[in-house]
Amino acid sequence: MNTPDTLQRFVFEQAPVRGEIVHLDATWRAVLDRHDYPPVLRELLGELMAAAALLSATLKFSGSLIMQMQGTGPVKLLVVECNSDMTLRATATWEGELISPRLADLLGGGRFAITIDPQQVGQSYQGIVDLEGDSVAEVLQNYMTRSEQLDTRLWLAADAGHAAGMLLQRLPSNAHDDDEAWNRAQILGGTVTRGELLALPAVEVVRRLYHEEDVRLFESSPVSFRCSCSRERVTDMLRMLGYDEVKSVVAEQGSVEVDCEFCNRHFGFDAVDVEQIFAAEVVTPASSARH
Repeated sequence: MNTPDTLQRFVFEQAPVRGEIVHLDATWRAVLDRHDYPPVLRELLGELMAAAALLSATLKFSGSLIMQMQGTGPVKLLVVECNSDMTLRATATWEGELISPRLADLLGGGRFAITIDPQQVGQSYQGIVDLEGDSVAEVLQNYMTRSEQLDTRLWLAADAGHAAGMLLQRLPSNAHDDDEAWNRAQILGGTVTRGELLALPAVEVVRRLYHEEDVRLFESSPVSFRCSCSRERVTDMLRMLGYDEVKSVVAEQGSVEVDCEFCNRHFGFDAVDVEQIFAAEVVTPASSARH
């Protein structure tokens, strides 16, 4: 059964627990269409992409959430960016052949970072921890518990055409029976299968897992792929490098060639383009002569 690219929120009416389920089909395939990832890496990146959508949806902000896993093993870097309008992009770099599916074998010793960029107002926030866990879900659960003091459970899955995930999060409360409700929600959530996550609509998953619970579902939100790269952004980057540096590249190679690591879009700048980019920065000093 095909499921649209959506994020579905739900809450337990009688317990301080909220949840989300995300399905990424066309969004995930848009990433795979632009990169030829080995199967093991494909699964890893798909799970991280689903997790980024789930965590981003728990935040009330206007901007972007960026997740990075940086390793010392054959997988060097995983990056997923999710904007507050629920558009995503992702990329990964690796070296050599990837055989073992174990996270420790793929990334080795490494770090996990979450960056929240409000873009409009406010300061950026970044949290960095060591990679601890045997899966993407475990790494994120450890991060949320230790860095954000939020009890969080994640179930993630990805294959060649689909990526999906479910999140449960315990909300602050002082009720004496909260522990029992949270434990029950986790146990029931743990019975979801990989196949159910990837194939079934969110409403069906919630009904199968929590048919005996009082759960309220909200209207689902659309999710899509979008890369924010543009010629204007690349032009700004060249200005930051400076005229002399960019001019030397043109002199050596004939042009400046830039490829977006997320969507593979190509940007080329020849000698005329470079002169035009920096022409606006040439300011003629005002004459000091008096008349």
